[in-house]
Amino acid sequence: MKKFTVLSMLLLYVLGCSKNNTDTEPEPEMQPEMQGGDQQASVSFMPCENGKAGEYACNGYDFLGQLDLRAFDAQAGNDIWGWTDPTTDKEYALMGLDNGTAFIDISDTENLIYLGKLPSATGSSTWRDIKVYKDHAFIVSESAGHGMQVFDLTRLRNVTNPPQSFTQDARYTGFGNAHNIVINEETGFAYPVGTARDDAFFGGAHFIDVQDPKNPVGVGGYGVSGYSHDAQVVTYNGPDNDYSGDEIYIGSNETNVAIANVTDKDNPFQISSLTYGNRAYTHQGWFTDDQRYFILGDELDETNFGVNTRTLVFDVSDLDNPVLHMEYTGSNSAIDHNGYVKGNEFFLANYTAGVRVLDISNIGAKTITETGFFDTFPTSNTASFSGVWSVYPYFESGKIIVSDINRGLFVIQKSN
Repeated sequence: MKKFTVLSMLLLYVLGCSKNNTDTEPEPEMQPEMQGGDQQASVSFMPCENGKAGEYACNGYDFLGQLDLRAFDAQAGNDIWGWTDPTTDKEYALMGLDNGTAFIDISDTENLIYLGKLPSATGSSTWRDIKVYKDHAFIVSESAGHGMQVFDLTRLRNVTNPPQSFTQDARYTGFGNAHNIVINEETGFAYPVGTARDDAFFGGAHFIDVQDPKNPVGVGGYGVSGYSHDAQVVTYNGPDNDYSGDEIYIGSNETNVAIANVTDKDNPFQISSLTYGNRAYTHQGWFTDDQRYFILGDELDETNFGVNTRTLVFDVSDLDNPVLHMEYTGSNSAIDHNGYVKGNEFFLANYTAGVRVLDISNIGAKTITETGFFDTFPTSNTASFSGVWSVYPYFESGKIIVSDINRGLFVIQKSN
């Protein structure tokens, strides 16, 4: 695939934004650089010693294993999520690819097992997103007409001759393309976002009841705030007593963050919205565990304004009146992508700078410190759309799975 400069990427972005009612979000991940062709199909454990694990720069995180894109018969990687089998305790990586979703048994990191792929419901796409609920994977894509695939993950227990080509267990077609999907596991509702801008909810959120996973039912949506690129939905137990127990939606909507109450699916309503200086593309964020702060990444500020990686923190203790609390500036110019909170740590997918781990234990005092990293993209840390797309840090074992656009699946873990 032809390589594009950052200037070319931004030109694509501007041209894409000029289109009305586009079915594909014009984010400049459309043409990722393809590298890593000389990589081995599978690489196993290397400790982080003296700042290196093999060719990869690191600090405090060991390299447990890797499968590159050739193993998956794919050209590019994208999203990643994880699943732990409640019966066997085996751990699995669910990795999005341009042409489908790969399922990998990571229980034995010396022997990563690629179990197979669920092909895309329609065509190939740079974008695919996965979430898990009740032992089922829910998958959306920017591919036209894709809808939402449902895959019963318990089928992975019985794979005897990997890799297999899997079939979906159900497919919801109440929307076509979607950029992302959110699931509130406490309520059993899925929220595909970033759908067609001219649909019933203007690219906002569709509400789908997935309590019976193989029989998803659409029950409305929310589009007052416009297109949502990404979102998080929680059953609220934060400091704002006005909304205790309500289902709160917080959407990263390109130009602002929108907070809405979606408890009543027939009557969702906006609570507030927020913005900030040097805004370029409001991309993705995550609540802290106490739901007092929302940590946000703007995907284009590094390229548009020449800043180092910038992470914004909003105080949302009053949901009706959120305010900017602080900004954290990273040590390099790489672009930030997806970030997830686990306890007092924030795991940031930082494209060419790999995965960055930030200590947020003193976030209230406006102090954030980088405590570790693992850089899956060793050739540079420049502001370009290559390297790590996403990270999943929620396995009880401490394993962390990483999806690299160019080099495939990585499994890492904090050093002893």
